[in-house]
Amino acid sequence: MRDDEVLSADIGAESAPRDFRTLRALIVERRGQLPKRLVQVADFAVQHPQEIAFGRVAELAKRANVQPSTMIRFAQALGYSGFSDLQLVFQSHARDRWPDYNVRLEALHDGNQNGDVLSLLDGLVEASCASARDFRQSIDVEALELAVQRLAAARTIYVVGVRRAFPVAVYLVYALQKLGVRSDLVDQLGGLGGRQTDLITPEDALLALSFTPYATETLTSARAAFQRGVPVIGITDSPFSPLVQVSTTWLEVAEADFGGFRSLSASFALATTLSIALVSQRTGDLPPVNLRNKKEYKNQIDENLE
Repeated sequence: MRDDEVLSADIGAESAPRDFRTLRALIVERRGQLPKRLVQVADFAVQHPQEIAFGRVAELAKRANVQPSTMIRFAQALGYSGFSDLQLVFQSHARDRWPDYNVRLEALHDGNQNGDVLSLLDGLVEASCASARDFRQSIDVEALELAVQRLAAARTIYVVGVRRAFPVAVYLVYALQKLGVRSDLVDQLGGLGGRQTDLITPEDALLALSFTPYATETLTSARAAFQRGVPVIGITDSPFSPLVQVSTTWLEVAEADFGGFRSLSASFALATTLSIALVSQRTGDLPPVNLRNKKEYKNQIDENLE
């Protein structure tokens, strides 16, 4: 019996999830037990729920770089009778949730055929607004508070982020230093990223940023620090990000895009929030989030995921 067949038997006994929130949690929980090809499908499914909802098996398999039969095996490994049965959960999620930013952007693009610079500006501004708005609706408040507490307790805050995350990493160090917080950028200059990471102690903290495609340099620094007991606060775009596995606390930021160009508005909003909040935490001027507000916020997230 294959590993995915064993998983299917286990999950089937508990009945397959019929709402997206529970299904997503199950996929995240079982990912480490799935065979390599099914992991590819799992990652694709969580990152592209709209496509899973309405796509054909052959097309989805091509996008996920697997065989169509693997898509069916994935559904069965989660306890579903077949891929169509699994797809019903994604379809319900796609129809009932708040409008997806990609749908809004496609409508904006289709409604304006000029393709001039003003149309480009409109699309990019809308993507930025969608990123910030959707992030505000989905932030894990408890994880955010925990990240602030860990950063506030650190002697020195080191920040690592390359490629698309680099501007956010540089801004974080700039903001922290302007606020009087001891901080340093792991900039990989001269190939010394490893040596820079070696200087971080458990009394410090590493703030690591990485978005798909995940940068090896950032993951290497985060893993090395995590293994030495350094608090690692990860900022990434998926629960399946390899950065999650080497983070003490992590926050999810999924940015919208326009024509393939992704916004960084939500990431910068989070960076500014962390910078100001940790200083307020140190001075005792940051009250905890009201329990009632936290509960209402969690309910709002659950409604968006269901």
